[in-house]
Amino acid sequence: MSDQAKDERAPDEIEAIDAAAERAQGSVDGDYEALVRLLKENEELKDRALRTAAEMENLRRRTARDVHDARAYAVANFARDMLSVSDNLRRALDAIPAEAKASGDAGFTALIDGVELTERAMLSAMERHGVKKLAPEGEKFDPNFHQAMFEVPNPDVPANTVVQVVQPGYSIGERVLRPAMVGVAKGGPKYVASETPVEPGPVNEQAEKDA
Repeated sequence: MSDQAKDERAPDEIEAIDAAAERAQGSVDGDYEALVRLLKENEELKDRALRTAAEMENLRRRTARDVHDARAYAVANFARDMLSVSDNLRRALDAIPAEAKASGDAGFTALIDGVELTERAMLSAMERHGVKKLAPEGEKFDPNFHQAMFEVPNPDVPANTVVQVVQPGYSIGERVLRPAMVGVAKGGPKYVASETPVEPGPVNEQAEKDA
């Protein structure tokens, strides 16, 4: 092959080399852009997965709380309806004259004992299901569980102390079925800060299982 032929083909070869180099560079650029795109998509998928996991955890907690509340407060409406029955039993006992109680009549005494036993059994059954009677005499007035009906001037008793219970209240768990209707003291010293009101007891575990 002559030197002239080589010289004539040299530009073509150079051009081909340049084209190959450009293709290689384009391939590298394309691969880099694809890598950046994949990394971005990966971050978006990871963020979406984290959000989904957080939402599922929140849903799990809400569901667990709803199930707990359903078990704890399933009998709330029924218990509220039974309060009038308990009230009537107590009214019947309070309406019996002291002379009649002291008469010693065997039949009458048996009737009184039966009513008292019925009242205790009802309160015990309600308590097993998380219902607690509120008779807060001597405790600090708590507007969450008590309803003040009147004030009693008494300088010897700390102010806002419950001095009389007109009607007992009832609670279930941390909820009030019916506030206790009370009379509170006024005019006395401030209630000692360290003294705290008695809170309703925890929900009975057996009651939750029964519910």
